[in-house]
Amino acid sequence: MPKPTHHIIVCTNQRPPGHPRGSCGENQANQVFEKLSMGIEQKMLFGKALITNAGCMGPCSMGPVVVVYPEGVWYIRVKPEDADEILDSHIIGGKKVERLELPEEMWG
Repeated sequence: MPKPTHHIIVCTNQRPPGHPRGSCGENQANQVFEKLSMGIEQKMLFGKALITNAGCMGPCSMGPVVVVYPEGVWYIRVKPEDADEILDSHIIGGKKVERLELPEEMWG
């Protein structure tokens, strides 16, 4: 197996219902993970992309959060229907999906 050039990390953290911070898990994070995983398989991206699920990565109220390395691009409010765009544009085409990107000022 070739070493992947991209690592996609999907927050699938699940908090109890009604938790004040919310969670990616309650906003279809598992479906996002599945759609990205299926897309990697269907688009034959095994040598290009590795996908991992993770616990909380911080911006819970903006989840599901997906991070793509090595670029370190953070995507927020990702829906299952966004998976193909992330794979096609970012992983295959090398262009980040700006409409989903976490605004730089959020890192203050």
